[in-house]
Amino acid sequence: MDIKTWNAYKYALIVAIGGFVFGLDAAIISGTVRYIASEFSLSDIQIGTVVGAPSLGAIIALFFAGKTADALGRKKTLIIVAVLYLFSALLSAMATSFMMLTIARFIGGLAFSSLSLASMYIGEIAPAKQRGKLVSANQFNIVIGLLAAYFINYYLVTNVSENSLLFSPSTIWRTMLASELIPALAWVILLFRVPESPRWLSMKGQHDQALVVLNKILPQQRAIEVQAEIQQNLNEHKDTESVTQQLKLLFSSPMKTVFAIGFIMAVVQGITGMNAILFYAPTVFEQIGFGLNASFQQAIYIGITSVVFTVLAIFFIDKVGRRPLLILGLVAVVLSHATCWYGFSNATYSVNQQTIDKLEEVIDTTPLTAQIGKQFEDDVSFKEMLASNYDANTLRLNEGHIIEAAISVNPMLILIGILAFIAAFHISIGPIMWVLFSEIFPNSVRSVAIPMFALVTSIASYLIQQFFPWQLATFGAANTFLMYSMFGLIGLVLLWPLLPETKNKTIEEIEGTLVGQSKGNSAPSEQEEASSGAPAA
Repeated sequence: MDIKTWNAYKYALIVAIGGFVFGLDAAIISGTVRYIASEFSLSDIQIGTVVGAPSLGAIIALFFAGKTADALGRKKTLIIVAVLYLFSALLSAMATSFMMLTIARFIGGLAFSSLSLASMYIGEIAPAKQRGKLVSANQFNIVIGLLAAYFINYYLVTNVSENSLLFSPSTIWRTMLASELIPALAWVILLFRVPESPRWLSMKGQHDQALVVLNKILPQQRAIEVQAEIQQNLNEHKDTESVTQQLKLLFSSPMKTVFAIGFIMAVVQGITGMNAILFYAPTVFEQIGFGLNASFQQAIYIGITSVVFTVLAIFFIDKVGRRPLLILGLVAVVLSHATCWYGFSNATYSVNQQTIDKLEEVIDTTPLTAQIGKQFEDDVSFKEMLASNYDANTLRLNEGHIIEAAISVNPMLILIGILAFIAAFHISIGPIMWVLFSEIFPNSVRSVAIPMFALVTSIASYLIQQFFPWQLATFGAANTFLMYSMFGLIGLVLLWPLLPETKNKTIEEIEGTLVGQSKGNSAPSEQEEASSGAPAA
């Protein structure tokens, strides 16, 4: 690898550290749910509010992310969001009330816009042949962050001690949330070492500085050619620089294919249930009948699966292509959720003497003795019985133990279904959505389009996070997974005829294909012919 290629990789990977911080922030909350619910006596909706607060913050931030990135530059905006992560972690660990914790998590959510900003930056600085890998590196760092969070949670839960300041049952959740401080601080420092995006510099008329950056990542002659291509593209769209003008162009007829692909992918990524499993992993595994410590251990398998299949996605995305991976991945999403639905729909819950014996050491079983001999055909009716016999705080801390003792289910079938979904997501819609976002939107609308569709996926993700505890309590695990399967199937049907292949194409070539396709013009434009075959930054 020559020094210029290495520079492109280095800058992209530094920016992608934000993915690690995001992944850590997103998954670490899963280990705190039972503790904060007990600490602040939270209802299902309040739990969803705490867990969903970051996505709500992301929704708000994304209204301003594109405009801020255009006004201040990609680099400065990324530094701002890195500082927000740092402040959020500190405030979360020090929270003294439900409202304070929700606000702290909301502030962290303002930094979630780093995902769209990182994709924007990497897409603008990466050579075309490496763009898929480098944008996917952001997704890879996310899953490394997830895995780190699950390991941290498992280690802390298995080392709870009444005599320890950081590991006591009342403070362990604070230690979990504070673990984000170190990587967030490191990211703030490293971001000062990356250059500004050459496309943004050109957009601001700073052509000499843009050429300096391009010369760091491309051979000299190619850098000059790419700068000329960027400038030509900006000149062609010089009347669409304002947000209003960009939005008008994005909603215009020539952009209808681009818009449809972006919108459908954004909704599908958010609504197929990843954030339910990501943010509530131990809770999900407790529904299968795994105990407290075992449920945290199973969550580690989610992290490992995420890492393995994200690596495979990075390896295959520029070889197999975006379209085949996305289509096959969505098929697997549908089937894996259907597997979970089948497993949960055949589960039963019995209260017998064996159930009582298993629970005597962890909970007062007196309220259950009147239920001996009863069998419940679904988790909703079983939990309703528990709620009528135990107070809410007791159930928050012990529901997993009770389900483990009472459930009759095929746990391996459901575990395979969950891990298959994690694998399918991370080899397809997870990383590929961000890669395509960095590719399909023309320069004339990308600073509005990427944040806007990131906003769409944030809204979908927020709804999943906010209502998952209520959904689980109201509809049950089986119907919840069935809904996710149906959402995936709808997305598959809609994307199949629309999605093009974009590998090894410059942003300008992709624009010519998609926008030309919307105009009914399948022939390559003069700009496509001029830039065809040459990698662009």
